[in-house]
Amino acid sequence: MSTAQHVQHSPLRIFLKTIAARAYPRVMAANRQKTWVFFDMAFPMVGALAMVLVYQGLHAPRQYLGFVVMGGAMLAFWQNVLWSMAAQFSWDRGNGTLELYVISPTTFEGVLLGMALGSMFTVTLRAGAILLLGSLLFGITYTAAGTLPAIGVFLLTLAALYCLGMLLASLFLFYGREAWHLSNAMQEPINFLSGLYFPVNALGAYVGGAASLVPMTLGLDAMRQLLLPGTPVFIPAGTEALLVAVQIPVFAVLAGISLRYMEIRARRDGKLVTRWE
Repeated sequence: MSTAQHVQHSPLRIFLKTIAARAYPRVMAANRQKTWVFFDMAFPMVGALAMVLVYQGLHAPRQYLGFVVMGGAMLAFWQNVLWSMAAQFSWDRGNGTLELYVISPTTFEGVLLGMALGSMFTVTLRAGAILLLGSLLFGITYTAAGTLPAIGVFLLTLAALYCLGMLLASLFLFYGREAWHLSNAMQEPINFLSGLYFPVNALGAYVGGAASLVPMTLGLDAMRQLLLPGTPVFIPAGTEALLVAVQIPVFAVLAGISLRYMEIRARRDGKLVTRWE
């Protein structure tokens, strides 16, 4: 008669398995819904096309068309941060999954990181398609020498954005059903403040400085400076890359503090499935 043995896994192993487990359904779900792929590429392209026509009508410098295409590609990542990370815990609470996260031996960071990696793979493919199609359609060329530095800035920007998404995930959970409205409310203001379709220096020093709290603002501006000659300089690209790199640990630490507070209060007060007071 055999007896079951209790296997003690290391925290690192549990953390890595959590990431893989949460990333897998994100990748597979994208392949099952072909219409999602089309609309995720079509919607940013529609907005980009409208701005391109405006700039062409105004006879704006050629690099402004590149601003629009690159902004449309980055828009896909911001939408993913809002809808697939920031609002995710609020939706998980509604379907009963969040309680399982709390009682499981894993961490919220592992769950959110798995969601981020799973969605990052598919969103990167879609953003790449938007960038490629937009560049071919509008005849946009980029500086080859700035490609590798721009890729480095892009990776830093993604890391900072998804750390911000982890922070927003716990904050949105406090508002219960209002997470949907918060996501909608943050969409257009961030699109404007991050300079998706125009150079950031047009916002001025004070507004642009405040908008720099969103990693996409500095990251996108740095990539434009590296890839599109003649881009108006808000802050030198090297300084912007450094500031984005600093934002990564800042948002990561704040996210960890917020998630721990949420977890402790949920277990202490038993209010995980109710509106936070």
